[in-house]
Amino acid sequence: MNRSPQNHTDILQDRYGLKAASYLSAGTADLPYDISERLRAARAQAVAARRIARVHAAPATASAGTGPTLSWGSDEGFSLWSRIGSVLPLIALVAGLLVINSLQTDKLVQELAEVDSALLTDELPPDAFSDPGFVQFLKTTL
Repeated sequence: MNRSPQNHTDILQDRYGLKAASYLSAGTADLPYDISERLRAARAQAVAARRIARVHAAPATASAGTGPTLSWGSDEGFSLWSRIGSVLPLIALVAGLLVINSLQTDKLVQELAEVDSALLTDELPPDAFSDPGFVQFLKTTL
């Protein structure tokens, strides 16, 4: 059973309309003749407007064809500048991410070089490097 979402929506709208019409029709038994005739004419106009709206909506969806995809080779007004304009933000995003990655890597390398140079230029005995307290000292001071 293949039902499109639009078809399902139309069915639900029709059910709601029938239910509302039945409630309205049940309440018209106590109304005078002239009011009930005006209500009947208004209902007929509403049904006719609904049919016209449905007839106009069907060809618009049928002529859409492929759907909302971007077609690079079609003649929908996509000139060279609009194509460049649609790809340019993606290029800027990738370039920005590469620059951020490079800066973060450089910062990490610089911090490690500072720690290494501090360790190599300081006068420490070789046993200090294996001491766990010394590692904690380095973390708090640098």
